[in-house]
Amino acid sequence: MNTRKLGKNGPAVPALGLGCMGMTGIYGEPNEPESIATIHRAIDLGINLIVTSDAYGAGANEELVGRAIKGRRNRVLLATKFGNMGLSGFKLPEGLSGGHPGYVQQACDASLKRLGVEAIDIYGLHRVDPKVPIEDTVGAMKKLVEQGKVRYLALSEAGAATLRRAHKVHPLAALETEYSLWSRDVEKDILPACRELGIALMAYSPLGRGFLTATIKTLDALQPKDRRRDHPRFNPDNLQRNVALLQPLESIAAAHKVTPAQVALAWVLAQGQDVVPIPGTKRRNYLEQNAAAAGMALSAAEIENVSSRGCLGHALSADATRRAGHMNLPGPVSVQRPWGRPEVGARAKMPVGFFDSPAALEKPRERDVCRLRRLRGKARFQVTLSLSPQLALHA
Repeated sequence: MNTRKLGKNGPAVPALGLGCMGMTGIYGEPNEPESIATIHRAIDLGINLIVTSDAYGAGANEELVGRAIKGRRNRVLLATKFGNMGLSGFKLPEGLSGGHPGYVQQACDASLKRLGVEAIDIYGLHRVDPKVPIEDTVGAMKKLVEQGKVRYLALSEAGAATLRRAHKVHPLAALETEYSLWSRDVEKDILPACRELGIALMAYSPLGRGFLTATIKTLDALQPKDRRRDHPRFNPDNLQRNVALLQPLESIAAAHKVTPAQVALAWVLAQGQDVVPIPGTKRRNYLEQNAAAAGMALSAAEIENVSSRGCLGHALSADATRRAGHMNLPGPVSVQRPWGRPEVGARAKMPVGFFDSPAALEKPRERDVCRLRRLRGKARFQVTLSLSPQLALHA
């Protein structure tokens, strides 16, 4: 496996990492033996950047990873995160929150215990805490480096301004955030900020939460407990519209005799040596397909083709973000129904396309992204983009 540098101040890492979130029941039923076998196979293939979080399964994911890497620690670059209290469900003492300096040490010690290690290679803040200045949170994380409990620092889902402030306190190795042919809002200001500061981008969901594999064309492809069933872009009506938008990806895949997923990963890899996709899987066969994508080279014409057509192009390169209570959508866009809740943190994303009513937005939590999770009512939210078919995304 070829390697890349994780930012100016970080370690050398494989071109692909392994995201472990789905191994503890987020997407369908868990299978621990196969998940552990997948981690072992990843290490053998040189995909030794293993990414987890204390929020996945309320610590269960870290425990699984800890069991998997036992006896293999010296072959692994271990990345975990803290501070996503909404997802983890952890209850904190009064006065503390996900990014509070008083909680940072507690969270790290708990992760070290669950993982069964003496130090974490890359320790990240999973969601920026709106109650705490980022300088205070990163200042507490810096102390972990000084104590030898952590080697490198990262943020997740942070905006450009937050990155700059955090980086002044201690150099960041990486920003972990969503980036794929289906989610490109980072290209406007976040990715340029990373490059200005020498911070790598660890791209999670580089396969569009599985949609870009072209294997989820009906809800029957998802298990009953798969949480993607609650995502508006996988709503049956939206999914039916979106499937037609995969054609450029499938055409290139057929020409190369590879899978659409491999083309989608090759596209992310082609965006720069400072971009490290971390596709998640809990199965060895998918892991091996992902690994093969690291050796695939798309031509400039193919990259342009898949970047500029339909939902995989202009619609996504538009800055579909919501800033300070209003939407900033450059280009030929017609919005029928904007929503106006102010963003919580330094980065917020907005879905584009066919969507159910966003009348019920989640309450502000300790996070840097305002995600639309619960949707009620039968109304439609529509955005029409003149250069592309209509599509559905979930930010």
